Amino acid sequence: MPEEKEFYMTEEGLKKLQDELEYLKTERRQEIVERIKIARDFGDLSENSEYDAAKDEQAFVESRILQVENMIRNAVIIQDDDVSQI
Repeated sequence: MPEEKEFYMTEEGLKKLQDELEYLKTERRQEIVERIKIARDFGDLSENSEYDAAKDEQAFVESRILQVENMIRNAVIIQDDDVSQI
């Protein structure tokens, strides 16, 4: 298994990622679920651009969730004054 990349960030940067993750997993996911439900009501899914757009956005959000989770899991906290050394 390849070694995971480390992500250097400040405490503030980590907090921002944690906040983004919380938003994506709760509010954003729910918004997309609602959009998909509404798009399904338009009928035939084979030619439903609203449905396709919502599913594409869902895939993007799920990918971003995985990316942010990985960054948080592999975070290396640095002090603000250490930033110039990176």
